[in-house]
Amino acid sequence: MINYGYTLPVFATASAVSALQYLQNNYQQNQVIIDLIKPAKFATINIEQIAKINYNQALAITRSAPGDNLDLTRDTPIWAIVTLTPNTETKLIIEGGEGIGKIVNLEGKSAIYSYAQKLLEKNLLDNLNITAIVEVKIILPEGKKLAQRTSNSAFGVIDGLSLLGTTGISQPLTSKEQLELYQQELIEKAKIFDNLVFSIGENGLDLAVKLGFNSEQLIKTANWLGSMLVSASVAKLNSVILLGYHGKLIKLAGNIFHTHHHLADARLEILTAISANLELPNNIIKQIFTAETTESALQILKSFDRENNSHFTDQIYQFIANRIEYNAQEYIKKHSEHFVKIGAILFERNRSIIAMGDNSKLMINS
Repeated sequence: MINYGYTLPVFATASAVSALQYLQNNYQQNQVIIDLIKPAKFATINIEQIAKINYNQALAITRSAPGDNLDLTRDTPIWAIVTLTPNTETKLIIEGGEGIGKIVNLEGKSAIYSYAQKLLEKNLLDNLNITAIVEVKIILPEGKKLAQRTSNSAFGVIDGLSLLGTTGISQPLTSKEQLELYQQELIEKAKIFDNLVFSIGENGLDLAVKLGFNSEQLIKTANWLGSMLVSASVAKLNSVILLGYHGKLIKLAGNIFHTHHHLADARLEILTAISANLELPNNIIKQIFTAETTESALQILKSFDRENNSHFTDQIYQFIANRIEYNAQEYIKKHSEHFVKIGAILFERNRSIIAMGDNSKLMINS
């Protein structure tokens, strides 16, 4: 039995709502009830500490409780400082303080994404008793330190953690029970759609919606890509698009179909082999092989292309996308009889598309 917890946006919202209630003298019992929106449920969240800073400002603290999920934010404190100023119209201002990451390509905007924004807006406005300006600052005192253990910087978020997610429920991505839930979701959606979009994590799901994919056709796979691809065949899907960060999906180009780094990595080795196959100069191949990350290797390629007016980056990543499509289809053939056409779309850390496989181009344009 999985013990589900809640995502960081839920605890940030709980801190903010309790501080608002405290300022309005209707806070009680060291708990608040939060409307999760998605799923359509309510959660009761414990408040660890709360106090007024001055007559119209309060600070409240909760602690992250992600359930059985292997989450590095477990027990980390989440602060919210709320300032309440009576006004002739209601206005909500949300900002990230210390420990909330900054989005590089959005001029340092706080990494408080759409679900967290909606969660804060819905619950704060539902608990507001007067017409006022409500200013909320979310602080993660340990956020900057914890961010050093994440891949946030690969997605252009620096100096802290993101308030990211599409749901209030924290999902343990590595458990067998979670795989079974993903597979069940796939089966249900396959009854409605012939084509689905797979994404390993929240960044891909968020980008998929922005790219115009139907949110009802999205499936989160976590690292279980191999199992989910076979499940797609068993469910008799016609096609699947794999949408993911290049530094993760590249593993499929090397026939690694469980993408958790504890099981297998080889990302730079795969990129090095493909670069050699496409006859990139040896000195650049060596730099790629010894690069710290696939993101830094990508920057090496881009820099070489700029200096030499060449197009190796496009050629290499097009090869990778096509290889992922081919390998995924062959993987399915080994485990199931029903053919599923696979497309691959790779994005880089600023969430721009770096490559689309030939199949995915045909699938999108059909």
